[in-house]
Amino acid sequence: MSVFALLGTLLSWFADCLAPLFGASATAAAIVLFTLCVRAALHPLARAAVRGEKARAALAPKMAELNRRHKRDPERLRRAMAELYEKESVSPVAGCLPTLVQLPVFFVMYHLFSTGSGAGDLLDHTLAGAPLGGRWGGHLAGPHGPVYLALFALIAAVAVWTSLRARKAAAVQPAAVGVRAGAAKLLPLLSFGTLVTAAVVPLAAGLYLATSTTWTAVERALIHRTGREERAKGGAVQ
Repeated sequence: MSVFALLGTLLSWFADCLAPLFGASATAAAIVLFTLCVRAALHPLARAAVRGEKARAALAPKMAELNRRHKRDPERLRRAMAELYEKESVSPVAGCLPTLVQLPVFFVMYHLFSTGSGAGDLLDHTLAGAPLGGRWGGHLAGPHGPVYLALFALIAAVAVWTSLRARKAAAVQPAAVGVRAGAAKLLPLLSFGTLVTAAVVPLAAGLYLATSTTWTAVERALIHRTGREERAKGGAVQ
């Protein structure tokens, strides 16, 4: 049995369990529940990624100073940065590996919901009457338009909120170095890429994207809030 067939079977089981509550929209509800379960299982990796990001961010002032001091000697700069990472016990890829581990999972889920591979008649089901296999181009002005508009409104709201948080975080962080500086300016805009993607994929995939991006936004906000509270308590104790 392929991984898509296995996931399709699990998704069908979720839909059967939810049918008494959601009726014809049970499969759509199952997509949301299934996505939430997967993201909850990946939460430890998300926490590890944030810890790595914070560790690298804490080194930003020292990295900037090394870059200023050795900018005319790339080899010396490379050695100095390696020594700094070793001294601070921080990996240059801290935070990246947990993120990379999650990517295959996200790809499999996206493929499942965008093609219906292994999930039988997944895309033939509906959400409030709107076919899960439909795209906004053919339905936005029709009777199912409100479903697509609600989905886009949710993704857009999350994108705006994520972008504002990213800009606020970048404003209080020390200046980044080199490529990181350009990436810091670009990242707030990437949150709107999901909105563009949702406009061209089936409704099932759009529903997955909306659920996953909302989870990510809330998850990161809570992780950062918990971190601030822990630092505040630590400072109070001292």
